[in-house]
Amino acid sequence: MSAGITHPDVLVSTDWVAQHLGDESIRLVEVDVDTSAYDSGHIPGAIGFNWQTQLQHRVRRDIITREEFEQLLSESGIGNDHTVVLYGDNNNWFAAYAFWLFSIYGHEKLYLMDG
Repeated sequence: MSAGITHPDVLVSTDWVAQHLGDESIRLVEVDVDTSAYDSGHIPGAIGFNWQTQLQHRVRRDIITREEFEQLLSESGIGNDHTVVLYGDNNNWFAAYAFWLFSIYGHEKLYLMDG
């Protein structure tokens, strides 16, 4: 059994991200449960999402509604035409959750940063 990556097409390298800093068609999003990591330093231009308060419903402990998601993206300057690159704390666990959420609500230009 191979230990390879199942979907390498959804990953971008840190070098790729560095080469695309300042590209207006790309939105970098750091997703953390501990947002002090974002507050103490992040990739230039990255948007910070708090997994607990912005990406899950606080009472139901379920994903936020489509309307809440669309409002969050709108307030964050993310449109359907943007390429979104997600990364975050805990080995990208929360970024992977956000990737799943973006996918559920139909965002197609979506990647995880590998590194």
